[in-house]
Amino acid sequence: MDFWQQYRAIDARDVRFDGQFVTAVSSTGIYCRPSCPARTPKPANVTFYRTSAAAHEAGYRACKRCLPEAVPGDPEWNLRSDAAARAMRLITDGEVDRTGVPGLAARLGYSPRHLNRILKDELGAGALALARAHRAQTARALLTGSPLRFADVAFAAGFGSIRQFNETVQQVFDLTPRQLREASRQQLQAAAGTPAHSGALRISLELPTRLPYDNGIFRFLAARAVDGLEHATGSSYERLLRLPGGLAWFRAGAVEARGNGRAALPVTVSVAGLGDVPAILSRIRRLFDLDADPVAIDAALSRNPYFSDLAAAVPGIRLPGVLDPHEALIRAIVGQQVTVAAATGALSRLAAAGPPVDAGDVGAAGLDRVFPAAAELAEAPEPLLRGPRRRNDALRSAARRLASAAFEFGVGSDPAALRADLLQLDGVGPWTADYVVMRVLGHPDIHLPADAAVRTGWSRLISRNSPGQAAHPEHGPRAAGHGARDAPSGPPLDDAMGEVRPWRSYATLHLWAAAIALPARRAAPDGAARP
Repeated sequence: MDFWQQYRAIDARDVRFDGQFVTAVSSTGIYCRPSCPARTPKPANVTFYRTSAAAHEAGYRACKRCLPEAVPGDPEWNLRSDAAARAMRLITDGEVDRTGVPGLAARLGYSPRHLNRILKDELGAGALALARAHRAQTARALLTGSPLRFADVAFAAGFGSIRQFNETVQQVFDLTPRQLREASRQQLQAAAGTPAHSGALRISLELPTRLPYDNGIFRFLAARAVDGLEHATGSSYERLLRLPGGLAWFRAGAVEARGNGRAALPVTVSVAGLGDVPAILSRIRRLFDLDADPVAIDAALSRNPYFSDLAAAVPGIRLPGVLDPHEALIRAIVGQQVTVAAATGALSRLAAAGPPVDAGDVGAAGLDRVFPAAAELAEAPEPLLRGPRRRNDALRSAARRLASAAFEFGVGSDPAALRADLLQLDGVGPWTADYVVMRVLGHPDIHLPADAAVRTGWSRLISRNSPGQAAHPEHGPRAAGHGARDAPSGPPLDDAMGEVRPWRSYATLHLWAAAIALPARRAAPDGAARP
């Protein structure tokens, strides 16, 4: 966007652009979100910054009226795969807090100096400043959304000391932590920030997102929920997982509108270590695709008449992410060429083979399993799973590679390099590699042309006369081939997908849903089509 496009967005107070840039006003010394209700400043007084960190570096403080830190993230970080975007994904996942700027640079294959040069050129601030801005965002959320002690807020947000926390909050918001909390006292939730059981901390927050938002993502997760590990309904999801500080649990409810075009996902998290708070919040955001730009996605889908109908029927569809990259690979291998129910049953047996965990400390009632680590799978007795030997061998091989740290990947990976590395694993083909890239990176532009459910959904979409029952989504090429062999004439799927780039992953989600939701029209005995 150029200056005048951004200026028109702030003049219209367009909430869709919140999180994509900030508006700094020289006459007041503050920066705002695009939808700030204050009077539109004169163009001569305005500077647009790509990130709030850049505005901090330029000496501006956050607006107390619109709270520009309480916005969804920038959808461009998932759309881009360059060094700056990969760095931003890792920074929001807490990489700088865990390993420092040298660790972040090493993950990306750059020297710290060169990485900072890239980030300053692209985003107006270096890695440490971007991480500091992210800590300020987390601190604001905890100060205004929970009654945690200030010291606990400081360490939960990733600050190394209370002094650093106080100085950052004062500089960014022009308020002390106590003043910031008092300004939002009426928003505190009575249940937030209370001890879960012995030593763990339970916090309730609201994570902002953009509208429209399709809560059908909960049904997607419910169909794949592993017994003892996670529980989901059509409007809620809870999960037990292991983070660097120990066990953690969270529960998320359906996204709710908050007025003025804004919305939030209500979550409750319980962590054994305060330092795990930023990581779990970042992973929840990615799991529920809270930073997507649904208006841009639906507009692109509408360029094709078939996808236009689907987008109009289900606006704001979201791409489910993952909580752990290694787990995503294991799940994808188990799910090759079988139905969702069969894959989920196999994964439940895989999880049940390990010892149960005591989740009482984090208050996870009814859940007693964490997904087995790669090292545990690598050392488990044969067979890991009943069924085809080839699948078992692929699973064992992947677990050994992951356990040896010879193959490390995550949200900061380059999509093309990750796909190439995945294809080097025994038993991993193009479908599995593309599926993992789509889910782990939240990659918006993945096409699965060999996926049986995609082909069935497309066939039913263009004619609704495919024979057989619908294929189940999230399977390999031969998972449910009926319904895709005799595809009726119509526009080629690859051409239609080309029209909706760079959002083919979202088109894939629509086709998976269409494979189940759209009834197939069968041929009558005399050859005439049934209505």
